[in-house]
Amino acid sequence: MPKLSKFVCAVFVLLIGVILLENVYSTPKKQLSYSQVYKRAEPRLTQSLPRIIGWLDSVHYLESRLENEDRDSEPKLIKINAKSGDESLYFNYSAFAEKLPNGFKLSRALSHTEDYTGFLLEKDHDLYYFSSVSQQFKRLTANPAAEKNPKFSPDGKWVAFTRQHDLYALEIESGLEFRLTTDGSDVVYNGWASWVYYEEILGRASRYAAFWWAPNSDMIAFLRFDDSKLPVFPLYRADGTHGQLEENRYPKAGDPNPDVKLGIVHLKENKIVWVDAQGNSDEYIAWPFWTPDSKRLFFQWMNRGQDHTKIYSANPETGKITEIYHETQPSWVEWFEDLYILKNGAGFILRSNKDGWSHLYYYDLAGRLKSQLTRGEWRVSKIVLVNEENQCVYFSRTLGNSLETHLFRVDFKGKNMKRLTTIEGSHRVDVAPGGEYFIDTYSNISNPSKMELYSGDGKLIRVLGDQKLPIMDEYALGRIELFTIPSGDGFDLPAQWILPPDFDESQQYPVVMEIYGGPGSGSVSNRFPRLSAFYAAQNGIIVMAVDHRGSGHFGKKGEALMHRNLGKWEMNDYIAAVKWLHGKSFVDPKRIGISGGSYGGYATCLALTYGSNYFTHGVAHFSVTDWRLYDTVYTERYMDTPEENPEGYDFGSVLTHADKYKGYLLITHGTMDDNVHMQNTIQLIDKFQELDKDFELMLYPNARHGVGGKKRDHFTRQSLQFWFRHFLGRELVVD
Repeated sequence: MPKLSKFVCAVFVLLIGVILLENVYSTPKKQLSYSQVYKRAEPRLTQSLPRIIGWLDSVHYLESRLENEDRDSEPKLIKINAKSGDESLYFNYSAFAEKLPNGFKLSRALSHTEDYTGFLLEKDHDLYYFSSVSQQFKRLTANPAAEKNPKFSPDGKWVAFTRQHDLYALEIESGLEFRLTTDGSDVVYNGWASWVYYEEILGRASRYAAFWWAPNSDMIAFLRFDDSKLPVFPLYRADGTHGQLEENRYPKAGDPNPDVKLGIVHLKENKIVWVDAQGNSDEYIAWPFWTPDSKRLFFQWMNRGQDHTKIYSANPETGKITEIYHETQPSWVEWFEDLYILKNGAGFILRSNKDGWSHLYYYDLAGRLKSQLTRGEWRVSKIVLVNEENQCVYFSRTLGNSLETHLFRVDFKGKNMKRLTTIEGSHRVDVAPGGEYFIDTYSNISNPSKMELYSGDGKLIRVLGDQKLPIMDEYALGRIELFTIPSGDGFDLPAQWILPPDFDESQQYPVVMEIYGGPGSGSVSNRFPRLSAFYAAQNGIIVMAVDHRGSGHFGKKGEALMHRNLGKWEMNDYIAAVKWLHGKSFVDPKRIGISGGSYGGYATCLALTYGSNYFTHGVAHFSVTDWRLYDTVYTERYMDTPEENPEGYDFGSVLTHADKYKGYLLITHGTMDDNVHMQNTIQLIDKFQELDKDFELMLYPNARHGVGGKKRDHFTRQSLQFWFRHFLGRELVVD
């Protein structure tokens, strides 16, 4: 047999290689299963990132690790040196298991001291204390009424809590309990937030707590609410034979607000000093901040119209106040939730959007501007760290296209600004106290979240975790694209979609637009989507998001257009997006859907009524349907009162446009929703029935705002089933 030339051999090997590569790349990719996406079934495409607790000091951080994969196992806290990566055991929860009575676990403590030497535990509505130093376990309270929001004092020697709407403090060593207020009742709350303050001002993370320890542990600032003027709203629980009525003090737009007072308890004297501020139902008082030396208490005031705010400094000994800052805007102002007070009376740093974009300002304690630290057509979203020693601020901000969030640093003079995160995407950063290191968690449309450790100047030290598992590359995930859609009057609306993996421009696809839509609440960003969006795309549905002009991408100028006009510009811009879709040959104009919850439910209902010539299908969850039915603080911030703005309330009501409804709408609501009352849904379906309109309705008995627990699977499946039936003409198969 004649020998083959080297050239022929090389060509032969190359052809074999090409054939092998074609076989590899022609192997069909896998499809996501319902259980993988919605029930975390194996095989999983992603894994959890390390659970970083926070920084211990300028060099060391803490990571919580489970003993094994059993979620009931006790974790260990590992102290890690950022520079070297050296690890050591900092705290072992399981080491104290035998020191605790049955039914108690340290890892399930309500709270702990900063150094993990003291723990608060709860059983049968009573508090218990465990010292990891002395290994002493003791009962603190024995009362049939529950202790709410127990908080250690900064020195770890006291615990403050509320019980039956009064504020208490308990000295741990002696076990002595002190009742600090005495007039708590069904309508008077001391240290416990009135519902509308909890929901709209202090935030859900407060868990209704409305008291704040002074750094020196000698005083507690607290808010006292009087709800006696507020109307009662009934919620009906249909359990059992006779059911049960739950009554909530809930002020709807135009109703009286709670009266509020700010008090300061002096523990040593067991006395209360009331801050010299009115706090009647036409004013708001909130967000106290202690100075580091405990000598002053900053707090914020806002008028009911929410277009004027002030920062006051209060003397804890006398209650006398001094105004140090005020701000007015034609539309509305915001609370300063991350106000930073410098040590030694050097001043304070706040974040305000008064110039049209959210920026940082440095003031002295007399309210004189020392410097504007940032400026430009972009937003500062958070103060991450203030390094007083190096006179600089670390902060998160958007980039020019507003779709990414990055870490920056600037000095107190507003100079030497430096970008510290460089990889495209959305970054969430935790900076060490001295600024020498930071932990960056980020993702983008191409990659799930990664966690990395960097030096203070932005140089990568090591990768801490990657959410993506290698098996993800074996699956056919849809293509994600970011782009803009012209509004027709000068705004380029940020948008994104996920196209089916086998996308074919010669075919026609349905589109589902997933939105929220509230002022300053954009949905489009350069981050990795949820697997549920890929699952819908895999089944032939284009999943899309669009942000309107008031969503925050265009600064306060864009948001302010929504003032007194909720519903107007959202619909204008969402309809502009549908008109743009109609110009795409691969989009089926008879299958244009929209879905959202809460404000997103409101926008969905409005899209299927006011915008029914464009939107054909919708799924609306726990929706506001008329702003007269929602609470004072949120609604009046944007709409003023119904008396002041009747035209805006009329136009913004879904009921006004109900006669235009056509298409297919699924409405869901929890019967015990204490935020967006089911009253909203009932009034809309009553109107639909009077107009002889067809729609679908699913109620979730006893569910609050959002559906969780055992009913979550049904809620998710029901919504997805709607799209399968109407858009794909088939039933959802649950594996």
